[in-house]
Amino acid sequence: MSVDVSAVAYFKVVNAVKSVVAIEDVYAAIDQIAQTTLRKVVGQHTLDETLSETDRINKDIREILDVTTVDWGVEVTLVELKDIQLPDSMKRAMARQAEAEREKRAKIINAEGESLAAEALGQASDIMMQHPLALQLRNLQSLVEIGVDKNTTVVFPAPLMSTIGELGSFLARETAAAAIAPTAPIAGRPVPAVASNGAAAVG
Repeated sequence: MSVDVSAVAYFKVVNAVKSVVAIEDVYAAIDQIAQTTLRKVVGQHTLDETLSETDRINKDIREILDVTTVDWGVEVTLVELKDIQLPDSMKRAMARQAEAEREKRAKIINAEGESLAAEALGQASDIMMQHPLALQLRNLQSLVEIGVDKNTTVVFPAPLMSTIGELGSFLARETAAAAIAPTAPIAGRPVPAVASNGAAAVG
């Protein structure tokens, strides 16, 4: 795929005699050798390197020109890539690549956030296991936050296993209390009294 690359090269004559004797037209010669060197150096790099490593390409072009032009009495002082024109198809492909890169980074950031959130929730769960009242306080805080919206119906889940355990403990306590409690008289019926001779008498 062809790419249009424009560059500028600045030079100065350091030996006027060589610049006249060694070559017929030093300006035209430098222009030609600069274009050739530009095509050669850029052709050795990939498109991504051409777009991102312009400083290294400028340095390579200048070093090659200096070796060639020193015999002409000319010193190249600066070389800079000025413009790089890409075909429309390449621009669209690079746009899709950039969009894919952004989506990849977004997914990675989202996954890192989920990982940090899961770690924080695990630490909070450990703290609540050590301090059961912390869970109750959190439930109350949730009720306060729900109440701000002035909801008429609030469905609030209770911890099922702990509720079942507390209910079982309550029933066990009630059963034990009923077993040891004395028998109470029934209203409207006489209570039998035991006579001294062992016979039951009704009063």
